[in-house]
Amino acid sequence: MAHFILLMFAVLLLAFCPAARGAAAGVDLAALEDWDIVVAEDALPSEQYAAEELQTHFQLAAGLRLPIVHTADRPGRHVFVGAGDAMRSSPVGFDAGGMGAEDLRIVVRDENIAIAGGRPRGTLYGVYTFLEDYLGVRFLTADHTHVPRLGAAHVVGPLDRSYHPPLAFRWAFYGENRASPAFATRLRNNTITDEARLGGRTPMGLVSHSFGRQIPAQRYAKEHPEYFALRNGKRLAPVENDWHGTEPCLTNPDVLRIVTESVLKELAEHPDRGNISVSQNDNDKYCQCEKCRAIDEREGTPMGSLLTFVNAVADQVAEKHPDVMVGTLSYWYSRKPPKTVRPRPNVQIQLCSIECCMMHPINDLRCPNNVEFSLDMAEWGQICDNISIWNYNTNFRNYLLPCPNLRVIEPNIRYFVENNARGIFMQAAGNARGAELSDLRNYMLSNLLWDPTRSGQHLMDEFLDLHYGPAAGPIRRFINLVHDNAASEGLHHNCFGRAADYGVDESIAQAGLDAFAEAMELAEDQAVRSRVEKASICAYRAAIEPVWYLEDKPDPDLARRMRPLAKRFLQLCEKHGVTHAWERGNIEEARQRLRTILDLK
Repeated sequence: MAHFILLMFAVLLLAFCPAARGAAAGVDLAALEDWDIVVAEDALPSEQYAAEELQTHFQLAAGLRLPIVHTADRPGRHVFVGAGDAMRSSPVGFDAGGMGAEDLRIVVRDENIAIAGGRPRGTLYGVYTFLEDYLGVRFLTADHTHVPRLGAAHVVGPLDRSYHPPLAFRWAFYGENRASPAFATRLRNNTITDEARLGGRTPMGLVSHSFGRQIPAQRYAKEHPEYFALRNGKRLAPVENDWHGTEPCLTNPDVLRIVTESVLKELAEHPDRGNISVSQNDNDKYCQCEKCRAIDEREGTPMGSLLTFVNAVADQVAEKHPDVMVGTLSYWYSRKPPKTVRPRPNVQIQLCSIECCMMHPINDLRCPNNVEFSLDMAEWGQICDNISIWNYNTNFRNYLLPCPNLRVIEPNIRYFVENNARGIFMQAAGNARGAELSDLRNYMLSNLLWDPTRSGQHLMDEFLDLHYGPAAGPIRRFINLVHDNAASEGLHHNCFGRAADYGVDESIAQAGLDAFAEAMELAEDQAVRSRVEKASICAYRAAIEPVWYLEDKPDPDLARRMRPLAKRFLQLCEKHGVTHAWERGNIEEARQRLRTILDLK
């Protein structure tokens, strides 16, 4: 009987204790007192930095500073960062040699942790993923990282997890990212900095306007006006500004030669480039000469002559730089795909959504502003294997006004990825800081670009709760009010508008002022009060809409009501480093005008 009892005990032990039956066990992150971080002596700067980031944030979470070493002197109790010899020979080791530049893998079991990935950014992104997903770290702003303290026990694993980011190009275009490349890297924007410590940037650059530098009118127009667009019987040359004044004649063989030579020269000077732009200037003055017009009429779109030209350049690029993509904008008049011309295999299409509605998902075919774009994207997807997206995420005429488009960020990014976009440029207030809810927007955009399966609503709630604490409730209420109001009014508008275009009237502005006043009362400390102040700028901007565009003094009653609001608005802008009120206008212009028309002291 005693033997039977012992036998049953052994069976139960094997069933309920994985370690007893030889199964892998997890790691208690709250019990790493005698652990270290192992990074190879010849690790890349980004891998060494990854080890330092892990050390710093783990110390904040656990109160324990793990030493960083280059060799493993025992079988276990190591966190391996990067695929050095020590990691590869360890019980959790693996070969990261075939992994993509940003692919990552995390293995946790049996008193070891390995975090490694492709070079140059995979290991660094692996560490950030580990910190976020297994320690609860949240990189909210450049000066606010949420690091929860570990409890008495915090077991992770066993696990073996890999991740391949679906987008090779990710850019949340906010001034906050440009001002802090280290913070942008933590959010996995891979387009901000060349600094090796931060993993550098993707070799794929933003496809943008290029003809103005590749065949400038100032150099060629005087002797060769035929190189430039023919419109209404006249060549648009010379012009003061290529970008807004003219386009090249795309059927002129000399134009093809000059642009091709410029492209090849640029690639020879920058052999690390993964792509290069061959693209229209920022205007709609495309050439309508007989030859260009014939192609465009046959193809049903001015993209006909443009893509024919880009293909010809791409053929020359392929001979000398077979791994380089030639990118062109599908933008404005060139957005519609041609009927028969097809992009070469080394041609990249950067599809732009500037006409689309800000308040409805782009694939919402009930929105009249979005139908044509969705049809065009579907057609491009059938004929091109390399599509990138240029999407617009701010009100370019009014950076500081409330904008009801937070709810479309998630469905738009997911729609682009589901339609095989390889890169997304989310253009916002990239030349400024302190735009309307810019910290929240940057957090949502960056996280969704990294992982489009995430919930936009969850990210919004997470940011509000962690960044504002008890003050989050009134701010959330105002955000919902702005979005619900625009939806109830059935509004459709693009990224250039006034307050009324987005349903923001005096009642909405007053509700915003009330909400932020309540949030200030609920703020826990001075740091949170400062965050609430910054967020409140949008409500003050909405409140002074009645005088925002005035050049002359308003009637005395309106001036009396607007004066304290404008004064507070300007104070907050100065305090929180707001530099621009709109894309091409700095805040000082607004300051001087408001002071003049309202007699501000």
